[in-house]
Formats: sequence, structure tokens, C-alpha cells
Amino acid sequence: MINNWHTLESLQPRVMRLLTNSIQKQRLAHAYLFEGKKGTGKRDIGLLFAKSYFCEDPIHVNPCNKCRNCKRIDSGNHPDVHIIEPDGLSIKKSQIHDLQAEFSKSGVESNKKLYMIIHADKMTVNAANSLLKFLEEPNASTIAILVTEQYHKILNTILSRCQLVQFQPLPPEAIQNQLEAAGVSKHIAAIVANMTNDSEEALEMAKDDWFASARTKMIKLYEVIVSRKGQAPIYVHTEWMNHFSDKEKQQTGLDLLLYIYKDILSVQLGNKEQVIFNDMVQQLTQHALQMTQRSVTDKMTSILEAKNRLHANVNPQLLMEQLVLTLQEG
Repeated sequence: MINNWHTLESLQPRVMRLLTNSIQKQRLAHAYLFEGKKGTGKRDIGLLFAKSYFCEDPIHVNPCNKCRNCKRIDSGNHPDVHIIEPDGLSIKKSQIHDLQAEFSKSGVESNKKLYMIIHADKMTVNAANSLLKFLEEPNASTIAILVTEQYHKILNTILSRCQLVQFQPLPPEAIQNQLEAAGVSKHIAAIVANMTNDSEEALEMAKDDWFASARTKMIKLYEVIVSRKGQAPIYVHTEWMNHFSDKEKQQTGLDLLLYIYKDILSVQLGNKEQVIFNDMVQQLTQHALQMTQRSVTDKMTSILEAKNRLHANVNPQLLMEQLVLTLQEG
């Protein structure tokens, strides 16, 4: 939950500036379209906006997070804040009609009302047309927030009546900070933050015991590749394949292995601050001295080729055995 606008400085600075300027100058649009990839904070920022709009004791642009309105929005119980989500696979006309009926009544405690439509691109044609009529006759104190990951699926007639607010993919540093603030260890947070720009998916991955074990097994495989010639195929057979048991997990394993060699290249290029496996810097620095940059990039290419071949009907164990032998060369 995002509780104040200042925390968005490193996450969504453009969104923060646009919305806080509107709040400060009291020039709020009657409809916003929040557009961006999954996990970029659209829903949380919509709720923060709602709190700023209804807060009884705001601190500049920030909600107080203590008043009755703020607390009820946090708990999802404010009578004048409505959130519409898909009923099954779509948002149906009846849901928009129910919303219109609710908003035809005067506000329970003021004239202000706010509604947020999550996955607005999933409205049926009839639902979208009903919403369009709603947007064409806006109430001065009513604010609509449409949230979508697929901007191109929204009717042009709806787009033209909304102020577009574009959310950018979150940078790895921001996701890593969020994860560490949530209690995730630094070494897990660093790698997860580079594997997805979805903050929700990142937290789920970081707290998954399977992923922590996958990182450990990948490091063990790397150590075998580097120091125990001929033993890597045996490790693949006895340890690797049991843990990385399907294609999705095998792709994750190859991604982890790729990041190790990316880190070695970062060290060779003098960019130690970019190393993701921060608990292996000393070891990777030593290995960086023992390989040429060409050798490292060739190994990275081999891993990328293995990732591509996983999509074809190849035997994953044979693929891995061939890969580790290739990585041991040179």
C-alpha cells in the first residue's frame, strides 16, 4: 500500500508530478486512464489519489492516513468510492448500470464520488457504450479512474474523454528497495529485481522457497563448471533436473546462470556496482581475471541459445549436459 506521494519519486516520478500538480492546483480531470504493465502500481496509486481527494485533514497533497475517510478507503469500505473488476472474464453492462444507479444518488457524506474500473479493457462492447454515456455527462464532483494493461483495446471514444496517465516499468533498483523494505534479503532481492519489473510478481518470487533453492543450486552448478572438470553433467543429472522439473523452471535456471556471466562481464568492464550476485563479488572478481571478455560473451551466447532451444522439442537434460560441457571449454 502506497501511503504518500513522496514515495513515488523513485517509482513513478512522472505520474507523481502530474497527479500532485493537479491536486495542488485543484484542476482534477473528471476521468483518468491509468495505463501500464502489470505491477507498476496503478491500482495503489488510484487508491492514494482517492485518499487525497476525500481526506479530511490533508498534509499539502498527501492524505493524513488517519482520518475516517482514509481508513475506510484503505479497508475498502468507503461508501463513495467504488471499484469495478471483471465478473469472470469480462466487465458486463449490468455492472456499469449498477455503478450508474449508485452514482445517480447523492453522495452519502458529500457530493464527491470516485470510481475505479480495473482491467477496463475487459469491458464488453455494451458495457463500454454504457460507460461512454456516463463519461459524456460528468458530474463536477465525480472522478473516474480507468486502469488497463492494454491501452489499445479501449474504445477511442472513451480514450478521448480521459486524461492519459502512463506508468513506466519499475527500475530494478526501485523493486530491490521495495523487496528489502518488505524483509527480503539483499542477495535474493537483487536477483529477483532483475528478473521482473512487476513488483507484485517480484515479492511473490522472493518469498518462494523454490526460488531461493534454485539460486543456491545454480551457484553450485556454476562452481562445478568452473572448478570440477567433467563433473558438471553428473550434477545436472543428480541435482539440477530434479529441481528444475519443467520448462518454465528450466528457463528460470538458465536466466540465473546467465546473470552470473553477466556479472563477470560487469567486473571485467569495471562496473562492480552493477553486480547482481552481491554475495559473490570476490569469487566473481577472481574468475573475471581468468577469462577473456570474448570467452564470457561466448558463454552468454551459449546460454541464450539453450534458452531458445528449450522451446523446441529437445530433451532438457541432454540440452543442459551439452551446455555445461560447452561452458567448461575455454
